[in-house]
Amino acid sequence: QVQLVESGGGLVQAGGSLRLSCAASGRTSSTHAMAWFRQAPGKEREFVASISRSGSNTDYADSVMGRFTFSRDNAENKVYLQMNSLQHEDTAVYYCAASTRYDGGNYYATRTDGYDYWGQGTQVTVSS
Repeated sequence: QVQLVESGGGLVQAGGSLRLSCAASGRTSSTHAMAWFRQAPGKEREFVASISRSGSNTDYADSVMGRFTFSRDNAENKVYLQMNSLQHEDTAVYYCAASTRYDGGNYYATRTDGYDYWGQGTQVTVSS
């Protein structure tokens, strides 16, 4: 089992920045790709970004490309999502996810069904 705990969400004005963190515990050696997904009210959960186990491969949704940066610290079993130039449309609950089956760069690393473990989520609200 792998446990994931997100932190760093909050309320920010449009144009501002936030840094989300996700701490992993348990059988972290079994994890490959890590990812962030988000879900806005009334919408499906959507892919935001993924990162390979080595941290050398990252993928981003078009909507966040150039504004968000995903990084990974395997020694600390943490991943981070730096979010800059936040927009009202970024308002959502952000979820950290871990895959034991796929690594970054794989098609399934951008899909919810590619992930085996999920955190409880952290709310990000961007005021316009």
